[in-house]
Amino acid sequence: MSLTTEELLESLENHEDVVSWINDILDVDETFTSPTTQPAALGDLDRRVTQLVGTLELASEDTTTQVERLIDDISRGASRLTYDLHFMREGALSLQALLHNVETKSKASVAADTNAALDRLHFLDTVKHNMEAAREVLKEAESWSTLESDVISLLGEQNYERAAERLSEASKSMVVFEGTPEYDARRTLMVSLQNQLEAALSSALVAAVNSQDVAVCRNYFAIFCNIQRESEFRNYYYGSRKAALLEQWQRARLRDCDADAGDGAPTLAQFLPAFFQAFLAMLQTERTAIAAIFPDPQSTLATLITATLSSLQPSVPERLAAAAAHHGAAALPQLVAAYQAAQEFALATDRILEKIGFAAQPAPAPGDGDASAGRGHLRRRSSARMSISRRVGPHRASISGHPLAAPGDAAQPAWDQELFEPFLDFQNDYGSWEHRCLTDALRGIMREEPGPAQDRARLVRERAVDVVSAADEAIARCMAFTHGYAAAGLVEALDTFLRTFVDNSNAEISSAQTSPAMASASGDLSDLDYTPKDWADIQSLLHTLEAIRDLHDCVLKFEGKLRGSLVQLSHTFRLMRADPAGLHISGTTRGAVQLLAQSSLNSMELHDLLERVDPDLHTQSQSRGDPFLTPTPPASGAEARRPSQVFHLTPGPTQAAPLLVGARDAISGFAKACQVALQETILAPLRKRLAGYPSSPVWVAQADARRRGAGAGAGAAGSALSEVHVPTFSLSPTDTMQRVAEGLLNLPRLFEVYADDDALAFSLETLPHIGAELLRALAEPAPEAAAPHAHARRASSLSLKSPPAPAAPPELTPEAVSAAWLASLGRSLLAHLTAQVLPAIRFLSASGAAQLASDLGYLASIVMALNIEDAALERWKEYVELDDAAGRERLREGDAGDAVLATVARLRGWTTA
Repeated sequence: MSLTTEELLESLENHEDVVSWINDILDVDETFTSPTTQPAALGDLDRRVTQLVGTLELASEDTTTQVERLIDDISRGASRLTYDLHFMREGALSLQALLHNVETKSKASVAADTNAALDRLHFLDTVKHNMEAAREVLKEAESWSTLESDVISLLGEQNYERAAERLSEASKSMVVFEGTPEYDARRTLMVSLQNQLEAALSSALVAAVNSQDVAVCRNYFAIFCNIQRESEFRNYYYGSRKAALLEQWQRARLRDCDADAGDGAPTLAQFLPAFFQAFLAMLQTERTAIAAIFPDPQSTLATLITATLSSLQPSVPERLAAAAAHHGAAALPQLVAAYQAAQEFALATDRILEKIGFAAQPAPAPGDGDASAGRGHLRRRSSARMSISRRVGPHRASISGHPLAAPGDAAQPAWDQELFEPFLDFQNDYGSWEHRCLTDALRGIMREEPGPAQDRARLVRERAVDVVSAADEAIARCMAFTHGYAAAGLVEALDTFLRTFVDNSNAEISSAQTSPAMASASGDLSDLDYTPKDWADIQSLLHTLEAIRDLHDCVLKFEGKLRGSLVQLSHTFRLMRADPAGLHISGTTRGAVQLLAQSSLNSMELHDLLERVDPDLHTQSQSRGDPFLTPTPPASGAEARRPSQVFHLTPGPTQAAPLLVGARDAISGFAKACQVALQETILAPLRKRLAGYPSSPVWVAQADARRRGAGAGAGAAGSALSEVHVPTFSLSPTDTMQRVAEGLLNLPRLFEVYADDDALAFSLETLPHIGAELLRALAEPAPEAAAPHAHARRASSLSLKSPPAPAAPPELTPEAVSAAWLASLGRSLLAHLTAQVLPAIRFLSASGAAQLASDLGYLASIVMALNIEDAALERWKEYVELDDAAGRERLREGDAGDAVLATVARLRGWTTA
């Protein structure tokens, strides 16, 4: 069947896509797919395609011709448009002048007596209208004489509609008596008759409301509106509908709110879902009834919700306060559960109100959609596309594309604020409630008694899992209870919680750790012959250090999760600030968010926190946090933990300000305490040997001669004693110093045993007497230079005077980690020697000073071989080598604040102090 060009184009408009249109035009069916008819079908199809192509080409040419003709017409007409407008303006001005002239001539042609007659007729017409109005008013006033009897008669006949109309008509005429002595009496009569009508209807109204007779209620509503008693009708209706809910609330006996409730009674958080479910069932029933009775169903239903919530006895705040007092520190989860139940009820209620709002919209007039039947399908397609674009836009709080509710919700009462306001005080105090909840959780986690010392590291790991789980629950509680507005209090509570856990673990392990100084050593120290107790302590402390590292990784991972939640919250708040009317927090209602936004939670502290975690691009800067306590992102498995035996000292590319500052500091202190205890265990045998070093008799040799020389005269005796001073190079170090030096030289053998233990690389910056500059120097890659310069390069790399670190993130190999520990151990032993052992010497004779200088020189050469520098040791060696004359001269010229010089002067007798 051939189609004309017009029919062909019209059929094209009625199809959604070109493919279906081509199939319909070509009349493709299953016959074309049959093997027997395929040749003929293809020929027929080719002819139809050729015909269709020709028709479309002709239609395209016709369309092009018409478009060109229209363009030419518009081009020709546009040039004359200005002229036509100017011509019309001149014509209008000419017409205005002619009309004014005609009006002037017509006034001049009318005689004076004609004007007087017209004025008289106007006056009489006005008098007639005023007299008719006065007659109507007098008739209404006259009806007042029979008003009372008429209304009473109608009430007796139970003709309530006519009685209401009669009272309404009389009420309109009340204005006639305003300012007259009769006004008060008539007003009193009107109120009395309205009260009688209301009393006659009240019982029937309550019965109709209880029986849900919509038609009768609608009729009674019209009657109450006629007598200006609409609010009373609403009060009757609300009171009847909320009675069952009020009774259910009042009769409930809750274990955490009522003292007379039994142990099997539910808690408030358990009771609220059932109560709100009954509330929703009532609202679902009222959704259709209210829409049929009241002209404003959405506002009426919202008022019913508010009236019900405000009438609950005991009130919601009272029961929440009683539940919080009952649960104490564990009250926050109960409050969150109650708040979530209220939110679920609010969201379901909001959907009911939205449905009522759409149902109240007037339906489109019939025939509006039939104006263009031929283009109806295309219009539907366009409408669908527009609705999709609205749904993916920023206003996506509801499926319809409206921000929050149906049209007309601007006048809707803030019913949800009545629901959520009782929780506001607890939300404002969220930080303290969360702190109490976390403290109670930590008390339960720490309640487990620790086992042997070897199991304490395992216990720290197990407790860390529970602690992080409790912290995750805190984040969930904050988002569920305050929607992130209490983020500042959450971060503070979490920081305190984690810091307290770390401090308690530190104190628990420190109190249980046996003092390393009391451990006995046997065998040859040069062979590192520690006792089994020493090895057990070292192993236990290494396991503890590894547990601290795992704890640190857990805290960093949790901090990343916390930061992610805060960043998401920051994005939500920024979108809300950009479009306050169109966006809201999902999972709650606008009223709940408005209460939180107006509360004390929405403070500068919150916004400063969000700005720190999610700053603007132009204000983003590098972090100034400690780089050495932040490891690289942890991986799973032992192989992933140490893929290349390289320890990173700086964090990755994300340099964000830390959130849990207190927890990080506590972990750093915990790691430092563990490292100090480990060093004390390792150095205990050496310190034990140094314990008797100050009381050695070698220091007081020739002490009597020294005293006699000092009594004879300071100058002469000093020079005499200086003449018998034994040179330091001619003396051998004492046996104690040799043993100590040999122990230092053999310490690297100890770290060869633990070379593969990456726990030693954790928190190197907290090692005693180790700074970031030394760690960067250790992390410098060794130059590929010739062998003669290798030793000098390594010695300088371990010095605090080494060059600054390169720009690239420094890394430490296991060898560098061992070097850092050896440097720290050596400096700790030297600090113990120079600060406690040497000042404990009571007196130094000349030979004793020479021996001490020999010992210190020998020790200095040993520590130099270990790439360790100590300024205090060098000063002790320098000052001890001085003779009396030079020492006194140096004392006079030296710095008065030099503690080493003052101590040596006291030991040598250069001063009387």
